[in-house]
Amino acid sequence: MYKIFDIHTHTYPPAIAERAVTSLNAFYDFVSEGKGIYDELEAEWKKHGGIGMLLFSVATNPHQVVKVNDGIAALVRRSQENGFLTRGFAGMHQDFPDFEAEIDRAEALGLQGVKIHPDIQGVDIDDPRMLKLYEILEGRMPVYFHMGDDRAQYRFSETDKLVRVKKIFPKLEVVAAHLGGYRAWHEAKKLADLDGIWYDTSSALWAMTPEYAGKIIKMLGADRVMFGTDYPVMLPEHEIDRLLAIDLTETEREKIFYKNALRFLHIEE
Repeated sequence: MYKIFDIHTHTYPPAIAERAVTSLNAFYDFVSEGKGIYDELEAEWKKHGGIGMLLFSVATNPHQVVKVNDGIAALVRRSQENGFLTRGFAGMHQDFPDFEAEIDRAEALGLQGVKIHPDIQGVDIDDPRMLKLYEILEGRMPVYFHMGDDRAQYRFSETDKLVRVKKIFPKLEVVAAHLGGYRAWHEAKKLADLDGIWYDTSSALWAMTPEYAGKIIKMLGADRVMFGTDYPVMLPEHEIDRLLAIDLTETEREKIFYKNALRFLHIEE
């Protein structure tokens, strides 16, 4: 059994989890495998060799930001008390009134980066409002983007926009989720030569053949790809099997399953 760090997870308070997952399914027209609650996520990883998770949530309006970040920080503390190397990223909304104050507060809570879902938040990655956030984050903490979509109305996170951001903020550390572009993987090659970009396997492997996944991982570089389930979208067992089906060396598998994540999050093995 491999050690595994799940770099891409979402959980919701139990009172709203069912509604949140239903909304997620409707937005993407799929059926999530998980219930979206932390207890299930932890139990699954206890069964499958998980050593930790990166937890985050999406702030769909500015009033949710503080509550989201307090909730993530509390879950991280709980998970660490239960023996996991879990970390958390803050949520942020483009209309939040004071980016810097909330980043300071999130950092004090122990959160190590910021998660943005441009499509659900309805904001382009290179929107002028977001550039103010990246200026604060550059050289300080990474930003984790949902990337890609092949639907014309959801092009907020297309790769060209991330390329423009990286030209303005070359030292900004970025994770381009979903192997660089959910259902728009042909565009990921535009990112391959840029420095300071990591990738994850979440919401990608189930939508492509192992051969195609292997080509993308080779193109992006196995040293920069991290394993993620996008829980509650997928449960660990199936995503583990999908990664194992890809023609990779044992060294590459170990890097993707957990070593790259520990390096990205500055966790000593």
